[in-house]
Amino acid sequence: MIKASCLCGAVAWEVDALTTPLGNCHCRTCQKAHSAPFATTARARRSDFRWANGGDHVAHYESSPGKLRHFCPTCGSQMMAEWIDQDEVILRIGVVDEGLEGDVAVNIWTSHSPAYAKSSATAPSFPEGFK
Repeated sequence: MIKASCLCGAVAWEVDALTTPLGNCHCRTCQKAHSAPFATTARARRSDFRWANGGDHVAHYESSPGKLRHFCPTCGSQMMAEWIDQDEVILRIGVVDEGLEGDVAVNIWTSHSPAYAKSSATAPSFPEGFK
């Protein structure tokens, strides 16, 4: 089981299994919604997904006709998204706390990637903060 929670802990979800590998979406909508160059996502069957905490607290925004992005209204963490007429939900992997294994298998909408995101692969890396 995969478990996730928002930054403030008011909202949490659980899912039994993923139906897709992890992927990074670089589209402009994900960039704006996550304030990041891409959002890491995966899909799960709607029947395998459940709000473990704060489901009645979750807010949503219809970013495209028929697509809802669900987030915590207290801390702003993006939790999941859904096309309301589809059997799968789109999980926001950045909020996962436990139970997730695997590597990113695909990048989509890379035509929208900003130049700084493309150069991040060759930038120096540090195990903790930079001084």
